[in-house]
Amino acid sequence: MSVMGGPLSGIRVLDFGQYIAGPSAAQTLADLGADVIKVESLRGDQARGIGTFGEAMVRAYNRDKRSIGLDLARPEAKTILHRLLAQTDVLVQNFRTGSADRIGLGPDDLRSRYPRLIYANVTGFGSRGPSRHRPGLDIAAQAEFGLMHATGETDGEPQRLGLAAADVTAANALATGILAALYERESTGRGAHVETSLMEAVLSMQAASWGEYTLTGRAPRRKGNGQALAAPAADVIRVTDGMIVLSAYTAEKWSALCNLVGRPDMIDDPRFVDNPARVAHRTEMLAALDEALGNMTRDEAVALLQSAHIVCGAIRSFDEIAEDKDVLASEILVDVAGPGGASFTSPGLAFTLDGHRRTVSTSAPAVGQDTVSILRDLDFPEDDITALIDSGVVTASHPALTPERASS
Repeated sequence: MSVMGGPLSGIRVLDFGQYIAGPSAAQTLADLGADVIKVESLRGDQARGIGTFGEAMVRAYNRDKRSIGLDLARPEAKTILHRLLAQTDVLVQNFRTGSADRIGLGPDDLRSRYPRLIYANVTGFGSRGPSRHRPGLDIAAQAEFGLMHATGETDGEPQRLGLAAADVTAANALATGILAALYERESTGRGAHVETSLMEAVLSMQAASWGEYTLTGRAPRRKGNGQALAAPAADVIRVTDGMIVLSAYTAEKWSALCNLVGRPDMIDDPRFVDNPARVAHRTEMLAALDEALGNMTRDEAVALLQSAHIVCGAIRSFDEIAEDKDVLASEILVDVAGPGGASFTSPGLAFTLDGHRRTVSTSAPAVGQDTVSILRDLDFPEDDITALIDSGVVTASHPALTPERASS
């Protein structure tokens, strides 16, 4: 079971997810107290086979889950799965459209058999349009739905965001839909089919940009740092030990900034007198601000700007963030206990409930680590469990379970 109670205590989730989008949605449910069982092939989540990057995915999005390894091509594995489904509240998967139906795990079949089941899935391009059967990874969604087109330097090539933004946003959307469906089930007694896609997630991220496009008819374009229609806004300033970012595009904040850096003459300068003028003369404006702030350190510049309540921030690396007092005070970095006493930290839920959140977690399981205990929970006799392992229907990789099984 989950390592702690929570609002979803007593809810069971079957997680068929691979890589990020599916497992991340299920991770949110685990952090809220659900019992999440990761259902894997005998080889495991595909992320397990792609080196350090894949290991990081597995560790980040599979904490506090249990793992059962099943060969779903075998009828005996389907029997096990349906015993689990009879006790399951939520199923999460991110198979390619149509794949679940081919192996008997489609939403219509399962929901007719288990009417209280909440069936949640994420695809690349949705399940209705002509691209529904395409494989959809994060980078394809970033490319095809506007993020890359609008990211990068003005005259440079399109750039991907420096994280799996489509995957993570889709996971958050799926988790939100699952929570809504669980709430609705309290009054209706019926489950629901919750579905999202990387396409929809990327478009939802850009709601303000889409609004600007519909108002002006102009699509967002690459222009590096800085917002297209406001200045200074998200603009980068170089200082002695790195860079900071600041925004001061309202008349009040622009005046405050100019006075703060000893350049009151810039307030009425025709090139900078209002926001459209500053946008048109952004290069000259940034050169003046670089000169005014460039002899300071990041900490000095941020402290000065904060004294006038100007939005700003030092551009920092993970090495610095790990020691940040605000981050530490928030307790968002969860201590994860690994096998053999090893441990690491991972960001947990991005919100608190009544000021609290989980601060200790267990590491992602090995493939089939909990197969034996799960089969016991389903009342499989010990001889049958041994036969299922020996015949390759299931995998049980946790050696600590073997003596217990043999002595039973």
